[in-house]
Amino acid sequence: MKFVLPYCQIARPDHWFKNVFMLFGVVLAFFYYPPQSLGEVDWLPFLVRLFWGFVATCIVASSNYVINEILDAPTDLSHPTKRNRPIPSGKVSLPIAYAEWLLLAAIGLGISWMLGMPFFLSALALWVMGLIYNIPPIRSKEWAYLDVLSESVNNPLRLLLGWYILPEAGTLIPPVSLILSYWMVGAFFMATKRFAELRWIGDRETAAAYRSSFRHYTEDNLLVSMFIYACACTLFLGIFIVRYHLELILSVPFLAGFFGYYLYVGLKPNSPVQHPERLYREKGLMVYLVFCMILFFALMFVNIPVMNELFNVEPTRMPALWNFGEGVKE
Repeated sequence: MKFVLPYCQIARPDHWFKNVFMLFGVVLAFFYYPPQSLGEVDWLPFLVRLFWGFVATCIVASSNYVINEILDAPTDLSHPTKRNRPIPSGKVSLPIAYAEWLLLAAIGLGISWMLGMPFFLSALALWVMGLIYNIPPIRSKEWAYLDVLSESVNNPLRLLLGWYILPEAGTLIPPVSLILSYWMVGAFFMATKRFAELRWIGDRETAAAYRSSFRHYTEDNLLVSMFIYACACTLFLGIFIVRYHLELILSVPFLAGFFGYYLYVGLKPNSPVQHPERLYREKGLMVYLVFCMILFFALMFVNIPVMNELFNVEPTRMPALWNFGEGVKE
């Protein structure tokens, strides 16, 4: 067990919770292709497909984590805590780690193949982004701003993976406005992480030895970038709301509050946003996030005709499970 444990650790199963954000893609697909009643859904095959989709995504992500651990090991030696990771501390054989990287990719992509070509291509894109992020000569994680943008591409890819869980989605893609919004919220999270890391390390030279992009980062320019990503996220989300479901505008004040709450946590000394896998310990943030997600998901399936009259917006043709108020007259 002592031999196996380090190889499990470099696959980072504690990061698998991030793939829960696939569920938004699943809900979105149901929004677009709703059954006449929930009783019409053949739940067992669907849940089995959802399970294997989640497993495949986690395994592909672990393949990316392994190559990240391998190639980051030399610079991790300059980090105050990451120097204790399994590879820098000498607990892992590199040839075995490379074999683990390829084996996880083969297993994850193999399962993805069985779930259909759209799901497989989305999983393959997730894996390829891991190569772009980690492997020279591109190694986008070493480039200021590009590191944030390339890593956060995984956010809309998870959206696609959830979307293609529903077979009815076929080869269509979700609205581009929502894909871009999902990308930008991921960039906001990642830029906040960089900001917290830089503050915690405290010395730019030490930070730059750990990651080259920190040669160009300051607390000020990271804060500005966080503001830009948050604005871009809300812009694209606004396009989606006006175009597809105006009732979602009721969630906007609460989503804005979540951005503020997350930033508040990011500004703490030794902020937990440096380690997203541990954010569950921020109970207030997690409760507020769950509330926002439930509200957003619920509003997707609610029709409030007066909203269109109030904002002078043409009603969309997207169906709803619940109708509050008089139906829209033709």
